[in-house]
Amino acid sequence: MRFNSLAFRLFATAAAWTLLVLPIAGFIIYQLYRDDVQASFDGQLLKLVNAITVDSMGSAAGEAQPLPPSNLYEPLFEVTHSGWYWQITPLQPASGRKLVSPSLATWTLPSPEAKSVAPDASGARWLNTKGPKGEPLRIVEVIDSLGHEPGKPRYSIVVAGPQDWLDHLVANFRYRLSTALALAGLGLVAVTLFQVRFGLLPLRQIERGLAAIRSGTATTLDGDLPAEIEPLQSELNALIRSNQAIVDRARTQVGNLAHALKTPLAVITNEARTDKTGLGDKVVEQAEIMKQSVTRYLDRARMAARVGVIGRVTPVAPVVESLARALQRIHQDRGVVINIDCPADARFSGEKQDLEEMLGNLLDNACKWARREVELSIETPTTTSRAKNRRLAIIVADDGPGLNEEERARIGKRGLRLDETKPGSGLGLSIVLELARSYGGTCELGRAPQGGLSVHLNLPAG
Repeated sequence: MRFNSLAFRLFATAAAWTLLVLPIAGFIIYQLYRDDVQASFDGQLLKLVNAITVDSMGSAAGEAQPLPPSNLYEPLFEVTHSGWYWQITPLQPASGRKLVSPSLATWTLPSPEAKSVAPDASGARWLNTKGPKGEPLRIVEVIDSLGHEPGKPRYSIVVAGPQDWLDHLVANFRYRLSTALALAGLGLVAVTLFQVRFGLLPLRQIERGLAAIRSGTATTLDGDLPAEIEPLQSELNALIRSNQAIVDRARTQVGNLAHALKTPLAVITNEARTDKTGLGDKVVEQAEIMKQSVTRYLDRARMAARVGVIGRVTPVAPVVESLARALQRIHQDRGVVINIDCPADARFSGEKQDLEEMLGNLLDNACKWARREVELSIETPTTTSRAKNRRLAIIVADDGPGLNEEERARIGKRGLRLDETKPGSGLGLSIVLELARSYGGTCELGRAPQGGLSVHLNLPAG
């Protein structure tokens, strides 16, 4: 998955949203749970303090002292330093006795009222403090009088419970919640990745289909695609058909133009040759120039028409072997040998006749100047994963006299020949250059390791 891709954008957006929402949702759930547990714990403390108040103070009507609670309510009140405590203390020390739970022993619980803690709506006061062993405690206090009668001595009734029990319960829930949300997050990220891959799978199918069209193994984009992509499939197929129709019409027009011009030019040339005056010679000369110009531009038009065709791919090895056999027979009296290094899977993204034209001219030129050997090597570099960027590197080298830098700069001009003793028209290399450029390739001249000329041809690979 590349950084600059639709799959990465969709996945990153969904994953970022998941990783943002889950912690926020977890924090909200944790706070709600903590508040709910705290409210439940406070409710239990308030229930205990009210029960002790009723049992001790309500039963003391007509008594001078509060009565010890007859019901312990919580068994841990009997266990020393258990964390559960109650305490009844007179607000005026001289007015009564102090009662404590067995669990409190000699320890005294602080009074929230003495610490100026304001009561809540029910009249209870709340305080967090430390217990006999330094453990955190949650204290609730109510103020009441004997027999609930005004004017009677008032007492502080305090009940304490272990806050660490609450903290442990909340911490345990936080751990389980974090684990559950982490697993849910990983599951959602995995599902998102699968969803993105599965959702964009038709685009991979389109890519393979277009690659098949470019390679010549298919002529249209086929296959069952989702309803959202079917219009794209139809438009691409229509574009391919339109391109083929345009190329076919161009070929037809080029052929018609060639036929329409060659015959009148031939007639003009033949008639002018019967005229032995200077005018006839001039007409013949200009007619030949016109004929060459027509041929050159018609050749270019045919090249452009062939290059524009989608799906034309030519295996290189058969073309190379056929040309090598033919040229070795032609130059067998000189003993020229053509050594070939060509991968079996090398393919040229273009017309077969254009590849034959380029390689034929290069090999024929190399055989003319070679002393004994001509080297033909073909490479298909795989430095890029994009099929449209794959290139075919062709090197033709001979062991002949070669060319210096000045000669290499001059050669390639149409009709230019550096040695008139060799057969040819001087058009071979210029045709190779024009064809290579028409395919978006390059053709460079250099010095071969054997000492002769080296031609580096770079073309699109199929």
